[in-house]
Amino acid sequence: MQRPAVTGCPPGLEYLAQIDQLVVKQIKEIIEIVTNWEMANKYQITNSVGQQVYFASEESDTCQRQCCGPQRGFTMHINDNMQQEVIRVVREFKCCTGNQWCICGCCKGHCSVEVTVEAPVGEVVGKIRQACSGWKPHMKLETAEGIEYARIRGPCCYGAICCPNSDFKITNMSEEEVEIGKITKKWAGFGAEVLTDAQTFAVEFPMDMDVRQKAVFIGAVFLIDFMYFEKKNQKK
Repeated sequence: MQRPAVTGCPPGLEYLAQIDQLVVKQIKEIIEIVTNWEMANKYQITNSVGQQVYFASEESDTCQRQCCGPQRGFTMHINDNMQQEVIRVVREFKCCTGNQWCICGCCKGHCSVEVTVEAPVGEVVGKIRQACSGWKPHMKLETAEGIEYARIRGPCCYGAICCPNSDFKITNMSEEEVEIGKITKKWAGFGAEVLTDAQTFAVEFPMDMDVRQKAVFIGAVFLIDFMYFEKKNQKK
């Protein structure tokens, strides 16, 4: 997909100005399938007709990948077709993360999972933070200044055979019934789901949404993948 000409748009985000959907597909390496050695994740990001828009590659500590599995810290580098990094998604490692009861109780959010999105690199445009919910996936979308403006709510049976396509709806903060986007984890088939943890997601947003906000939605895809669909490879 060629870079369109869009005035007043951060370099590399021009692609996002003319689309309302992206498909994020994880690329699994044969060595990982055969040996179960956790490799750094890679993703192809395409438009609705299969043209590559971006390519995402994970940078993370090898020891954390093998010992901490999906709880590891990472930096996701998102490059355009000219190999220029245009979006960066950063998750700092925390030794206790993901426990909803800690988030709701004594830890007051210090144990919540979160990522920071930079677009362009070096300019923070938003954050996605895990919120208290009990058992259903629940996240908050915040501006760079920490002001909450939207929420993501997922299903209670995400990834199950009974409900293979899992929708994570993004709603307006002031009017939670107003849906402003959606992230859908696509069912890859029984064999693929059992043998690998390679996932395919679709992320939807309004065509006229600010490209920086669209970049935050893309960042949310990676947090959802790691939190709810990455296999928990916890080796001793």
